[in-house]
Amino acid sequence: MPEQRQASSALALEQTSNTPLIEITHATVCRGDNRVFDDFSLTLSQHESVVILGPNGAGKTTLLKLLMREIYPLWRDHPVVRILGKERNDIWELRRQLGIISADLQENYSPEVLGRQVVLSGFFSSVGVWGHHRLTDEQYQRVEAVLSQLDIQALADRAFGELSSGQQRRLLLGRALVNAPAHLILDEPTSGLDLSATFQYLQTMRELIRSGHTLVLVTHHIHEIPPEVTRVVILNQGKVWADGEKSEMLTESRLSSLYGVDVRLVESAGWYQVMPA
Repeated sequence: MPEQRQASSALALEQTSNTPLIEITHATVCRGDNRVFDDFSLTLSQHESVVILGPNGAGKTTLLKLLMREIYPLWRDHPVVRILGKERNDIWELRRQLGIISADLQENYSPEVLGRQVVLSGFFSSVGVWGHHRLTDEQYQRVEAVLSQLDIQALADRAFGELSSGQQRRLLLGRALVNAPAHLILDEPTSGLDLSATFQYLQTMRELIRSGHTLVLVTHHIHEIPPEVTRVVILNQGKVWADGEKSEMLTESRLSSLYGVDVRLVESAGWYQVMPA
């Protein structure tokens, strides 16, 4: 009997591990009068770090809002969007499994909110800590551990509005990490950052991947793609335009066709950069 229970637990763990992180099947999504996705399908596994790449207007923002449950696909007679195998996720359980950091989130914080409160708010999926929130000693300890992990203890007692974009972005990463999610979705994480802040954030992304996190990067910036990312999904005009290994997707001919301008592609130590041809 103990052997049977162990085998059953191992099988359940394997099945959970094999469940796709994101599974979108034949989704139709409208924003106002605009049909952004029409019969859109995409599957991402739990055990690969991937970039969702595409020009402005490709559908990247719509995809993010779909995953964040801010918009919904048109009804069909079968589940259209599943996250970790579930069509409707318990928000508390989802926070422990998937952290999403978007540009909209950064804009929603009050300038007066302190850095520590930004990170603490991750426990409640809020944009601050309010009077009705009840925090435990364990949660405070977890916040201090995350501040230390990201080397941002000096930001804990500073007002959000006084910080640089790079500092704000690192606090929002801490906000996601307090729940120790296995998977992270980052929306153009280095947009607006100076060179030093960009390099620092990219190094943090690499360390997270190496430590076992699944990272989904949504961007149109080629230079943001860490060497550890192995798969590139290219969106264009609301469709999966191309999907495959990074070395096959990031080519001069493909990127020139995607962006409608001739480019020259440079690769060094796993990083890519584009310049005019």
